[in-house]
Amino acid sequence: MTYPPPPPFHLAFPVHDLALARQFYGGLLGCSEGRSADDWVDFDFFGHQIVAHLSADELGAAQTNAVDGQKVPIRHFGVVLDMDRWRALADQLTAAGIDFVIAPYVRFKGEPGEQATMFFLDPSGNAIELKAFADLGSLFAK
Repeated sequence: MTYPPPPPFHLAFPVHDLALARQFYGGLLGCSEGRSADDWVDFDFFGHQIVAHLSADELGAAQTNAVDGQKVPIRHFGVVLDMDRWRALADQLTAAGIDFVIAPYVRFKGEPGEQATMFFLDPSGNAIELKAFADLGSLFAK
């Protein structure tokens, strides 16, 4: 099944340090920077607009749920990539010494919705998931 390209989503989230956010999202993940002000900066997150807002009071401890035997951060955001891009980013993040919350692996192996996934935190503790499907048509498989 082929899906039309979705419209870009917009997500605003808190950070405690804009310079660190720029290093992480711009430098490490390669997200180009868009508009900014003294207390926020937006990034092109794989074709989507995310905005880091300076607001240390909004940061908090992440709760988890069990998914495929892993403790998945409940509050997280991310993107679904093609498998080649996912593998390249997994290698890049591993080489950069990222401390993964959930290291890159394939979950639901042999089941509907089989997917490659990884979770890690930005410098402000925001959880990010990058995932990929060998068959994108199984994105919503039950």
